Amino acid sequence: MKKTFKMTHPKIQVPRLVEAIKYEVKKYIKRERGKTLPLNVDFWDFDCRYGEDEDSSVVIHLSEINKYISQAEEKQLESFYLEILVKPGHRTKKPKEAQPEE
Repeated sequence: MKKTFKMTHPKIQVPRLVEAIKYEVKKYIKRERGKTLPLNVDFWDFDCRYGEDEDSSVVIHLSEINKYISQAEEKQLESFYLEILVKPGHRTKKPKEAQPEE
């Protein structure tokens, strides 16, 4: 999903638009996670970018999307750019921590 979201509408108030945007993003992520995984893939991972426009967008973590959408509302932006791209994810083992000897 690469999309510029408008934060203005002649009939819908901004808080309702923000809720609708968050719901659309959540629905997209849920739909992508439900797709069948290819062989040798553990989970679906996401690359996310956020900015006032596509050129000024920065990389963000998936869990920070709602925070940035809320910030757009607080800053009273007219629109913002959000990019969420799906990629295959592979689990990595945590390194074993050295146990202190007593």
